[in-house]
Amino acid sequence: MDGGGSSDMTLAFELESLKELANPEAVFSDARSWSEYVGVISEKPTYVVTNFTRKNRIRQDFFSGPRGRRESLESVKSQFQTERHVFIGTTDADKELAESVEWEFLPLETAAEAAGWELAEEEEPEEPEIERRDDWP
Repeated sequence: MDGGGSSDMTLAFELESLKELANPEAVFSDARSWSEYVGVISEKPTYVVTNFTRKNRIRQDFFSGPRGRRESLESVKSQFQTERHVFIGTTDADKELAESVEWEFLPLETAAEAAGWELAEEEEPEEPEIERRDDWP
């Protein structure tokens, strides 16, 4: 996704945005090639983030831990002194959060398109087969 800018960047993914990717491990690996630090931010308990990252073989430089997303982004920004701090999310609330803590916001769809990341396909629920009877009106 390198848009010609500096690779001196801290990149944070909202956990829910990672769940919308077909291959989060490959995305993290790709992001690591053009970002200085890459991690995950979430309101979910630490074990939820840890389970997801282990399952997907994601090695993160930081995660939100037991604190909220706002506090996590503020903490990451103060600890990781890079030229840019970019937050990838999916909702208006994610965008508002990023702006409130002076991070750049990048919608997942925009990031995926620019970087060539594949989004997970939504599984359509199977409709149950309905038995048709000829002797019923």
